[in-house]
Amino acid sequence: MEPFATTQQIYAGALIFARLASLVMTMPGVGDASVPPRIRLSFAFVLTLVLTPIIAPTLPLIPSAVSAIAGAVIKEVLIGLMIGTIMRLFLTALATAGEVVSIQTTLSFAQTSAPGIAPGSTTLGTFLGLIGLVLIMTTDLHHMFIAAIVRSYTIFPVTRDLPVADATELALQTVSQSFKMGLQLSAPVAAFALVFNIAVGLVARVMPQFQVYFVASPLMVLFGLSIFAATLGIVGLIWVDGYRVLLTHFTG
Repeated sequence: MEPFATTQQIYAGALIFARLASLVMTMPGVGDASVPPRIRLSFAFVLTLVLTPIIAPTLPLIPSAVSAIAGAVIKEVLIGLMIGTIMRLFLTALATAGEVVSIQTTLSFAQTSAPGIAPGSTTLGTFLGLIGLVLIMTTDLHHMFIAAIVRSYTIFPVTRDLPVADATELALQTVSQSFKMGLQLSAPVAAFALVFNIAVGLVARVMPQFQVYFVASPLMVLFGLSIFAATLGIVGLIWVDGYRVLLTHFTG
């Protein structure tokens, strides 16, 4: 292949493609299961062609041992999976909020497919997950994904050992922040459900013959979804701001 590219260029392109392919296969949006793997790999290949002139000068020379080459490729794949997985973990904040709202509004029995979050999720969780993907694209946060890819070669250079401890700590922080944000996003509906259930319990004690369940369930769904719809804009803004803060860990 020397007439078309040098061995060093091929080695640099392979390392870059290994990190980009594993990252694109797991990142939100493009990396969803609804996107065919060929499309994702093709997108990673195009990014490799675009970014190789920028990143290749910072990569080390090709090692002489085959085992060293294989180890470098495996390490790049793991780094890409780490970054893409952490980016995706923050989507669980919307899934948590949707689960809480569904439980409080008695809609948790309706299960559907969530392409961006999990194979099985509640309807509201899937709805919020799709809104999150739309917000990522409309607010140009996906541009920060590309910046994170380029910046990752400064934060996690090829010559450095795999940062297992740092990645684990960041993943744990992301999961805890996502769960906390999910509870915060569902707080208006949860607070209303608490007050509503207390009121229904008092009515049931005062009027035992009154069919509370047949009256309370439709009202709970109606008022719960109304509050959910009224706070949907604020939920989106808070989540986007939190996601932008997460991406700054990789973009500097």
